Amino acid sequence: MTHRRTRVKVCGLTTEEEVELAVDAGVDAVGFVVDVPVDTHRELTVERAHELAKTVPPFVTSVAVTMDKSAAEAGAVYRDVAADVLQIHDSDFTGGGELRSHGVNLLQKTPLTGEPPEEADAYIVDSEGERGRGGTGETADWNAAAEFVDRSSRPVVLAGGLTPDNVAEAIEEVEPYGVDVSSGVERGNRKDRELMEEFVTEVRRTDG
Repeated sequence: MTHRRTRVKVCGLTTEEEVELAVDAGVDAVGFVVDVPVDTHRELTVERAHELAKTVPPFVTSVAVTMDKSAAEAGAVYRDVAADVLQIHDSDFTGGGELRSHGVNLLQKTPLTGEPPEEADAYIVDSEGERGRGGTGETADWNAAAEFVDRSSRPVVLAGGLTPDNVAEAIEEVEPYGVDVSSGVERGNRKDRELMEEFVTEVRRTDG
C-alpha cells in the first residue's frame, strides 16, 4: 500500500443539517449538485448551493458539481456558488484549459480507458452511466480503476456504488487519493448520520 490518508467526499448535500452532519462525521469535502440535466433529488439551484457553501467551515472543501456545460457556463457556476473546487462530472468536457487559466480548481470525471484530460487538477472515476457521466450508484470497475491510478499523473478520486460495507475493500484494491459517496450514505433520499459516520470510520481504518 502506498496511500497514507484517503480523503472523503460526500456528494449531493441539500440542506444545512446535512452539511453539519457530514462535517461532524469527519469528511474532507462536501459536494453540491448544481443545475444538471438529469433527474435527481440532489439537484440545487446556484443560489441554494451558494447558501449551503457559505455554511462549510474552514478546512473542509466545498465542491460545486455540474455537467453538460460550456467552459463559460461551468466557470459561472463555480464563481456564483463560491465553491473551493469545480467538479465537471462529464467525460466529454473539453474546456478545462480555459477554466484553469481563470484560476478554477478543477476535478473532472474521466473514463478509465484512453487518455485523461491534462487540464484537470484531479480526476474522478465512476461507474459508467448515460454518456459515461456516472452517478449511477453502481460499483465502478475496481481493477480498471487501480490500473488508472497507477498510470495517472494526477490525484484520483474513486466514486460509484461505495458504501460503508465495501469502501475499505475498494481502497485496499484501488489505492485512490480519495473516495466519493452519495447514495451509499442515504436513507430515504436523505443523508444519514450513522451511515456517514460508518463510512468515514471504514475509510480511516485503511489509513497506512
